Amino acid sequence: ITHASFGGIGLGIYLGINPILSAAGAAILAAFSIGKLSRTEGIREDSAIASIWALGMALGVLFMTLTPGYATSLPAYLFGNILLVTAGDLIALALLAVLLIALFSVGYRQILYTAFDRDFARVRGMNVGLWERGLLILVAVSLVLTIRSVGIMLLLSLLTLPQTTIGLFTADFRKIICGSIILCLIANVGGLLLSYYLISVPSGVLIILLLFLFLALGKCLSAITRRRAQHARG
Repeated sequence: ITHASFGGIGLGIYLGINPILSAAGAAILAAFSIGKLSRTEGIREDSAIASIWALGMALGVLFMTLTPGYATSLPAYLFGNILLVTAGDLIALALLAVLLIALFSVGYRQILYTAFDRDFARVRGMNVGLWERGLLILVAVSLVLTIRSVGIMLLLSLLTLPQTTIGLFTADFRKIICGSIILCLIANVGGLLLSYYLISVPSGVLIILLLFLFLALGKCLSAITRRRAQHARG
């Protein structure tokens, strides 16, 4: 979904409209397309993801190539630029955060069952299709609103590294959510401070590097903890 949204960005720049709005449309379309291809068309999910991903990136490059002066905006969308974040972006992110907090507070069990055990959710009488579509839309919107900060190429790491790190120490879904939020906050603030005060490197790159550092430290700490537990049992 992240890379497929690049097609929407290219289309927005080519048509002269807000590329974030067109990217949101492309992201939502990509999310539903992946679901349809993998569940009703008999295509493996990883193949569907790869196909939509490649199509979105190809269309993005095509539209930007056709747009005069595209090269000036291409790096910012691919690798992020914190200077491009506007007050409107911050307001939209704040509203999204409030919506997600409210949704997870009210529908935590429904989200958990839909994400990890669709059959059990159906047995409990849940409208799995509705919840899945709603979550796909929220994922797509979340991705698009974060593109300006770290860029399309680095955004996937921002989504996967925090929970991977926290998952080394716990399998509790609530703890993974809370821990990932805290880890992202530390990495984002740390990346911004490093970029501003120490080295002239885009903040998005430093944020991802910090998250990789946290993952490496987490792996070391997890390994030490397991060894100590084995020695204690022995």
